[in-house]
Formats: sequence, C-alpha cells, structure tokens
Amino acid sequence: MATQPMATGRPATIHDIAALCGVAASTVSRALANPERVNIRTRERIQAAAVELNYTPNSQAKALSSGRTGAVGVLVPDITNPFYFDLIRGTQLQLKAAGYTQLLVDTEESDEVEASTLEQLRKSADGVIVAASRLNDEALAAAAARMPMVTVNRDVDGVPAVIIDTPSAMPQALDHLISLGHTSVAYVSGPAVSQSSARRWTALSEAAEERGVEVRRIGPFAPKTQSGAAAADAAVHSGVTACIVFNDLIAIGMLQRLRERGLRVPEDMSIVGCDDIFGADFCNPPLTTMSSPIEQAGRVAVSMLLAQLNPLAGGGNRSRSVMPTHLTVRGSTGPARSN
Repeated sequence: MATQPMATGRPATIHDIAALCGVAASTVSRALANPERVNIRTRERIQAAAVELNYTPNSQAKALSSGRTGAVGVLVPDITNPFYFDLIRGTQLQLKAAGYTQLLVDTEESDEVEASTLEQLRKSADGVIVAASRLNDEALAAAAARMPMVTVNRDVDGVPAVIIDTPSAMPQALDHLISLGHTSVAYVSGPAVSQSSARRWTALSEAAEERGVEVRRIGPFAPKTQSGAAAADAAVHSGVTACIVFNDLIAIGMLQRLRERGLRVPEDMSIVGCDDIFGADFCNPPLTTMSSPIEQAGRVAVSMLLAQLNPLAGGGNRSRSVMPTHLTVRGSTGPARSN
C-alpha cells in the first residue's frame, strides 16, 4: 500500500484514497459506488483505506452516481402557521427513520414561489411532499408527473394525497351550534384558491340545508391572525350569532377584535375554529375547534412517498389516505343571544 497522504484538515476525497492504494481515482469511484465491478482484493483495499481516512461520500457526487440524493422536499405555504408545526414534525421524524434528509421550504402562500421551488427540487430531492398547494390542478398534476409527490389537503386526480377530513366535522360544528339555539351562522372562508376552504363550505351549506338553518359565507380572508379583525367586523355587520371559521388563526384574531369592540364571546357571538393549533386552548375564552391527527398526517404522507421511491420494499401503494376530524368543545361557544 502506498504512503498515507499527510493530514491537511480537509475532508478526504477519492483522490486521497487512490493515492493511498496506488490505484486510479476512477477505480476508487467504482469500488465505492458499484463494488461488484471491481475485483475483491482491490475493493477490500479501497474500502479499508476509506475507513482509515474517515472518508464520507460527497452527497452531490453520490447523487450523480446513484440517481438519488437522500433528500425529500417538504413545502408549506406559511411556516409561521402553527398548524404546520405538527405536520413538519411528523414528516421529519418519519424521514429521519428512513434515512432521508428533510428540505423544508416556505412557499409564502405564492403559487409562483411554489412552482419555482418544485422545479429546483427536481435536481436536489428524490421526492416532495406539498401541503395545501396553491397551484391549480393542472400545474400540480404536471409537477407530480415530473417527480414523486404526495400532497396534503389537496385532492387532484392522479396525485397521491393525504386528506385531513375537516369537511366531515362541519356538520358536527353546526349541530353543536344548533343545540345552543343558533339559527343564523356565518362561514368565515379562507383563501379564494384554497381547496380546503371550498370543501368545508360545501359540506356546511349542505348540512345547513338539511337542517333548515341559515348559513352565509363571508370572506375570503388570508389564513392569518391579522385577518381576524376584518372577519369579526364582517360577522358583526352580517347579524349572525355564530361563526365557523376557516382556521384557528383567523378565529383567534376575531376573539381579539370582538373584545376590542366590547362584544362578549360566547354571550354575544359564538366562534368555532379549525385545526386545534398549539395555543387554541389558551385563548380567552378557550377556542372550540375541529381537531385532527396532524403529526400522523405527516407520517402517512412520508410513508406514501417512500412507497413510490422504493416500490420493491413493500408498504403498499396507497393513492389516498383520509385523516379523521372531530369537534373539540371549549369556551368560545355558548347559547345564542336573545334578540
């Protein structure tokens, strides 16, 4: 074996291994990437030298040789929204267990940012999980045709998806309000491009028609606490006694605005949120909301993506998984005010 190169403090390369073994760098590359292509004695020398030099393969070079990066992109529209905290934790834990690195991207509620990010990730990730995509159906389906993808809370034909079934909890929320004497209810809608918001409104309006209750839609509103002030003002102006809100952030903002206006919750107006984010039970009053297993949704999304990346490893080939949702009753809902 040739003389060991002097330590320089830099990471070892295949050229260092080649010098130590007295072989060409191309032989080292073959021995590490495709061991069966190199005779056993040479391969063992090279592998021993790699261990001796504490050699770590360059991830980009490894990607070129294997076609895999060992990374998965996770796209969320707003990283500051607490709804995504548990989702991100679920994907992170499941990816780590499978030996993948998570590349987390905030797409800023922008379809343009999302589209450009997906294009970039084609080169730097093996697959992608997209939460609450802001792309239209055609653009999302086209992106899924170019790289392995699973969506969360976005249902598009041909694209594997994890759906958090909040629409099924809308009748529960409405029945809860009806039991408290509310007959005039508003749905405070989310972004105009949100498929989740549209699905919830459809479920709520159908339930209201079956029960003979008046519901109206106000909005759309950005899914942020700051939107709550305008949403509360619109709700007061509409004359309703209760609101079912697109997400907890808007609902929390509404609680703050109603308090500023001297209106009491739930005595003057009842508020139901959605997502049961961290802090929803710390509000004043604690927020009645719709709860789902968000971390589990992240884990399931990863499992579905890994089944695409490694079809021979088993694990099934689900194209759709639905997460159940239920109503959690707290202090922001109460009997309807008497006129």
